[in-house]
Amino acid sequence: MITRSLSEEIRRMASWFPVVSVTGPRQSGKSTIVKSVFPEYTYVNLEDPLLRNAALDDPVGFIRNRPEHLIVDEAQYVPDLFSMIQVVSDERGSTGQYILSGSQNFLLMKRITQSLAGRVGILRLLPLSYAEVFAHDETVNTDMFMFRGGFPRLYASSMPVGTFFSSYINTYINTYIERDVSDYLDVRNLVSFRKFLGLCALNAGSLTNYANIARDADVDARTAKAWLSILESSYVAFELMPYFANQSKRLIKTPKLYFYDTGLLCNLLGITSVEKLLLSPHLGAVFENLVVAETLKAYLNRNEEPRLFFYRDENKIEVDLMDFTDADNPRLVEIKSGQMYRDSYARHLAVVGDALGIERERRYVVARVESSYEAKGASVRSASDWLKSWGTPLQSH
Repeated sequence: MITRSLSEEIRRMASWFPVVSVTGPRQSGKSTIVKSVFPEYTYVNLEDPLLRNAALDDPVGFIRNRPEHLIVDEAQYVPDLFSMIQVVSDERGSTGQYILSGSQNFLLMKRITQSLAGRVGILRLLPLSYAEVFAHDETVNTDMFMFRGGFPRLYASSMPVGTFFSSYINTYINTYIERDVSDYLDVRNLVSFRKFLGLCALNAGSLTNYANIARDADVDARTAKAWLSILESSYVAFELMPYFANQSKRLIKTPKLYFYDTGLLCNLLGITSVEKLLLSPHLGAVFENLVVAETLKAYLNRNEEPRLFFYRDENKIEVDLMDFTDADNPRLVEIKSGQMYRDSYARHLAVVGDALGIERERRYVVARVESSYEAKGASVRSASDWLKSWGTPLQSH
C-alpha cells in the first residue's frame, strides 16, 4: 500500500477530538487509510444493507452495543447515528472514540454540522499526490502522473485508465447524482449533467463563464451554478479565487475552474494516452491544473488551509498562482507546459512581485524542464522538483 501523507494528521486529530471525519472524493482511499491508521478499531460499513437496516431500526443500540473505538464508513446513510454519537461521546468524554468516513460528502457534512459541531476534527483526503506515488515508484514521471492522475486503484491494479474512469464517471452520475443528492439539488436530466461535466473539463484553467457553460449544456445559469456546487462538494472540481486586495487596480474578480484530479480531466477531454496528451492543444491547461491541484493537495495533506489565488488585471497582467498560505512568505508562480525556459515567462512575476513587495526569491516558474535552476527573474523549477518538494517542510521551498 502506498503510504499516505495524511496518516499522521489523522492520528493527531484523534488525540484531540472525540470524533474524526475523513472526507474526500469517491475512491480516494478513505476506508483504506482509516483502517490502516486504526487497525485495532472495530469497522462497520453502512453500505452493507443488513448493517444499514440495523442502524436505521435501532440507532441507540447500534452505537451503545459496540466498542468505544469504532470506524463507521458511509455513516451519512443513517442520520440518527450522529445524534447518538454525540450523546455517547459526550458521556465518555475521551478523544479518538469514533472515526467517520463516507463517499457522499454533501450528506456527510450536512449530518456533521447538524449534530457534531465542535466535537469533530475534519480532514480531507484527495487522490494520491505525485510525491506519494513517486516515493512508492520512482519510475512514474510527472507526464505519466498528469495523464493517469492519483486514484489509488490505478496503482494497485493493471486496470486500463479508460476502463477505470468510465466506471468512475458512470457510478458518480448514476449513484451520487441520481440517488444521493437528488433531494437537495435538482438534476433531472442526467444526460445534460454529463454534458455539463465535459464542458467544465473544456473550461479547466479558464475563467468560469457560467453563461457560456449553461448555454452549451442547454440549462440556465442558475442551474449551472448549482451543478458546479455539486462538483465542488463531491471533490471533483474547485474554483481558484482571484486576488483583488489591491484596490488601486481594476482586477478580474471571476474565479478560474480546476479539477482535483488530472487523470479524470484527461479522460473527460478524450485524451487516451500520455503521447496524445503531450500533443494535445489542452496540454497547457492540464499542466496548469496539475500544478495548482497538487499545491492545494499538499497543504490539505498537512491539514493546513490553503490560501491560493491567481492574479489578472485589466491590462492583462497575469500570474497563474499566488500562494499566501504562509502570510509572511507569499509566493508567486507562473506555470508553463513547455520544456524550455524563456526570460519573458518571469515578466509578469516582476510586475506583480514588485507591486506587492514579494521578494525575487519567492518568484517561481514551474515548467516541464529537465532540471531546476536560478534564472534572471525567477527560480525555475522542474515539474518533478516542484511536486516532490511538497514532501519536505514548507521552509525548504
